Amino acid sequence: MIDLHTHTILSDGELLPSELVRRAEVKGYTAIALTDHVDYTNIEHVLSSLLKAKYLEDVLDIRVLVGVELTHVPGEKIEPLAALARRSGAELVVVHGETPVEPVRPGTNRAALEAGVDILAHPGFLTREEAEMARERGVCLEITSRAGHNITNGHVARMAKEAGALMVVNTDAHSPADLIDQERAVQIAFGAGLDWEEARKIVVEHAILNK
Repeated sequence: MIDLHTHTILSDGELLPSELVRRAEVKGYTAIALTDHVDYTNIEHVLSSLLKAKYLEDVLDIRVLVGVELTHVPGEKIEPLAALARRSGAELVVVHGETPVEPVRPGTNRAALEAGVDILAHPGFLTREEAEMARERGVCLEITSRAGHNITNGHVARMAKEAGALMVVNTDAHSPADLIDQERAVQIAFGAGLDWEEARKIVVEHAILNK
């Protein structure tokens, strides 16, 4: 099990990085990405703090990836902020997509895809054209277990499948109860409309880490 979208107390999560990573290890995770919410006001502070969590790899049996989730950033600013994140040490850049349960600015999905970020999180009612852009640019589309954001999972999975885009199941975890095991991750992908083999493949093969 891997999870490439989680939050700690460095944004709006409930746990220190050390506790989140340990709880993930107990759940059977082999890798977890710490991707706290950032914009231009806090990105350097968050990344400098999260990078220190890499020490956990020395003592725990889990890979710790350091990333960020660019959140409610105007589309025009996503590409330069993503570049700044990478220069500042981010191993993974996620963009908070156009979920229907938050007032995300229209055009955010497209700007993230044009910037070639790693994951477009909970992208809501993304278009077929956007899904094709995701395929062309190697951006992974998220199937999420998070309540609210997950109401468009079926649409996202359908668009991604039709376009041949990469998908990943993430939790967008903010609390201990949000962490899931591999069996539940497969169930979430299956519930989004994929068949069992497709669901297993996106959970187990981890295309985003191997692209």
